[in-house]
Amino acid sequence: MKVSEIASLIEAYAPLSLQEDWDNAGIQVGDPQATVTGVLLCTDVTEAVVAEAIDRGMNMVVSHHPLIFHGLKKVMGRNPVERTVAMAIKHDITIYSAHTNMDNAPGGVSWLMAQKIGMTDVEVLDAHTDAATGKAVGSGVIGNVAATPARDLIARIKTAFEGEGLRYSGNVDAVVTRVALCGGAGAFLINNAIAAGAQLFVSADMRYHDFLEYNDRLVLADIGHYESEHFTKEIFYRLIQEKNPTFAVAFAKQERNQIHYL
Repeated sequence: MKVSEIASLIEAYAPLSLQEDWDNAGIQVGDPQATVTGVLLCTDVTEAVVAEAIDRGMNMVVSHHPLIFHGLKKVMGRNPVERTVAMAIKHDITIYSAHTNMDNAPGGVSWLMAQKIGMTDVEVLDAHTDAATGKAVGSGVIGNVAATPARDLIARIKTAFEGEGLRYSGNVDAVVTRVALCGGAGAFLINNAIAAGAQLFVSADMRYHDFLEYNDRLVLADIGHYESEHFTKEIFYRLIQEKNPTFAVAFAKQERNQIHYL
């Protein structure tokens, strides 16, 4: 398969037109017409991940977070991004990312999060209609769960997303039946969650003042940015493997959460 064919499989599910204006999804480094020997999947592209791809004979890395967010004026090895780009170019490694287009796509990041904790009747939280497909697309999801004390549900979420810890606020003794979720930095959706009847909102990168302001309106749980999105690799794996069951696709063993906990 060619790089462009792998990209097409992902973009048929999460079109680049769904990405936010500030984003940089798509091919980051490489030749769209190159033949792919194998695909290594990750959340963040690092020097260690590219080195692993080289060692394993895989010449394409597919990530959730783009390696290049801003224009590079020089590639001199001055920082991890420049060094990773240089390594990829030197060894003919293609880097491809599906970021907010995968966040906003039906069945994308937040939908997978909902699946991980057994939510039902899931729908887009901040929805608009995609002109190309007529489908409801957008940020976050909301759905139902079996009646559970918030404290117990938060503990279950921590385990489901393999978190070392999480931050929360609100009445954790309250029974929750309706939950809103957003992978990554989703605090901008808190009011949407409240308007949709959520009793618990799960996301990442929330500010202290978010916890303070909404403390008496719903339970907020910040599970960490990496923790909320690292299972996105499973979507990439399914999209590539279901069309090409014998193709070499693997999860990066060298991927690490860049934030550590004491």
